[in-house]
Amino acid sequence: MSYQLSPQEKSTVLVVDDSPDILTLVSAMLKDEYRVKLANSGERALKLAATGEPPDIILLDILMPDMDGFEVCRRFKGNPELQDIPIFFLTAMTGEEDETRGLQIGAVDYVTKPISFPILRARLRNQLDLKQARDQLSNQNRFLEEEVRRRVMENSQLQDITIHTMATLAETRDNETGNHIRRTQFYVKTLAERLQSHPRFSGLLAHEHSIEMIFKSAPLHDIGKVGIPDSILLKPGKLTAEEWDIMKTHAAIGRDAIERAENTLGGEWPFLRFAKEITYSHHEKWDGSGYPQGSSGDAIPISARLMALADVYDALISKRVYKPPMSHQDARAIIVEGKGLHFDPDVVEAFLDSEPEFCRIAAQYADHE
Repeated sequence: MSYQLSPQEKSTVLVVDDSPDILTLVSAMLKDEYRVKLANSGERALKLAATGEPPDIILLDILMPDMDGFEVCRRFKGNPELQDIPIFFLTAMTGEEDETRGLQIGAVDYVTKPISFPILRARLRNQLDLKQARDQLSNQNRFLEEEVRRRVMENSQLQDITIHTMATLAETRDNETGNHIRRTQFYVKTLAERLQSHPRFSGLLAHEHSIEMIFKSAPLHDIGKVGIPDSILLKPGKLTAEEWDIMKTHAAIGRDAIERAENTLGGEWPFLRFAKEITYSHHEKWDGSGYPQGSSGDAIPISARLMALADVYDALISKRVYKPPMSHQDARAIIVEGKGLHFDPDVVEAFLDSEPEFCRIAAQYADHE
């Protein structure tokens, strides 16, 4: 008992010829094995292929009025949606130069008339097998590309959730800061984008990925405050020397917490590199008078230098339990005064070049009573 392919399982062959006899003959020879579509001109063939389901393969005559087969082939190959359909020239033109021309413009085979149907069937089957293999490979590549995109997106979302959760935890201990986390995040990004072509910073900041990671990591700058007692963290007055020593430990507490999380996950995670730098070193000062290590100049990580200015600026213009908010102009004067002392001079210049953006960010994410 023979098995007949259903019409849905058959490959589609589009036969293009201006001769009704050829169309009838080829259709009769192929209809048991293929779904056959017929077109008596190049224009009709292009329209049939472009509307509905495109054919799997095309048998194309060369000598046709109005538009010859060579031009029809060129138009198929010039259409991104149709260019991968294999084309056979099926023609009475037997010259070597004609066959060469046909193959050069994109045909996969060249069959001369009178037609030997056993040979035509064999060549059709070979080309369809090749097309099926190419299609499967293309589909697999598309699937893999989509899977990579999906995994990258999931990884990015996981990073965002991780950082947001950790930053929110810190914020619950220090709720006087309001939108401080959000503002400093955008201040840092603004400074990084301003400096990304600067010779001293381009080695790191020229890469958009680095700026993105710094932006994501910025909210963790004070995560270590979760380890500071409320009596010190929320004290409305000036801290004693002993209390200040305890407060300064939040830099190491935050860095160590991130490192412990990494160790639990089995090693360093690149996306947390900037988080550790910012958390541990954003209280360092350009002249070496900061903490926790007393680092100075370029020994302070770039990400921490950006955060240092962003953090101080926002603290100055924000209300705290121990002080009222300061105007932008007064805060600006303090930043300028700290150029080369507290802050990297070039970071201060980037701030001065970005004043309108800093003011916009401050207004957009202002704290509300």
